[in-house]
Amino acid sequence: MAEISAAQVKELRERTGAGMLDCKKALVQCEGDIDKAIDALREKGLAAAAKKEGRVAAEGLVESYIHGGGRIGVLVEVNCETDFVARSEDYHRFVRDIAMQIAAARPEYVTTSDIPAEILEHEREILRAQALNEGKPAQIAEKMIEGRIGKFYKEVCLMEQPFVKDPDKTIKEILLDQIAKVGEKISIRRFARFELGEGIEKKQSNFADEVMREIER
Repeated sequence: MAEISAAQVKELRERTGAGMLDCKKALVQCEGDIDKAIDALREKGLAAAAKKEGRVAAEGLVESYIHGGGRIGVLVEVNCETDFVARSEDYHRFVRDIAMQIAAARPEYVTTSDIPAEILEHEREILRAQALNEGKPAQIAEKMIEGRIGKFYKEVCLMEQPFVKDPDKTIKEILLDQIAKVGEKISIRRFARFELGEGIEKKQSNFADEVMREIER
């Protein structure tokens, strides 16, 4: 029996939207072959996201969220395939959750692929210098960079961040759950976040905690 790694299970979940346990079972059944596992999940009707990758999502919703009496404002565009889904109450709640996430967690990009190459390389140089300053050999330092870059992704990429309402799940996982629920392709296309006085030196407060308190009301 082929040994199934956590990375394989994670990749299959990201490509299909199926549950973690279903992904592991499919990989075991297919002896670690990702493509065969996708087919197996499709045959069982469990692959929610993979079947929708090529579809066009041009409907959806632009949601606004204002926090703290006008101190933080967010605009986010989340696309789906049909106006029917876009008008549903559940979809509106999902998009509003995404807007709240952006207000609380301050992402700069939607996905890791949106990060400009020069910014990513700059971050790698900082991490490389940190590792070398810790006395690590160059070869070990490079491996450490790959491990630590994940923390940077969680700070700046919306899809990699823990969901403020359920930190055990990332926004990517929340999105896959929503795709499975509505049966359509959904994509978070773009967003803009505005903070009053941003760039002006001032006392900082914990906006994430404030947003969470507002959510819990």
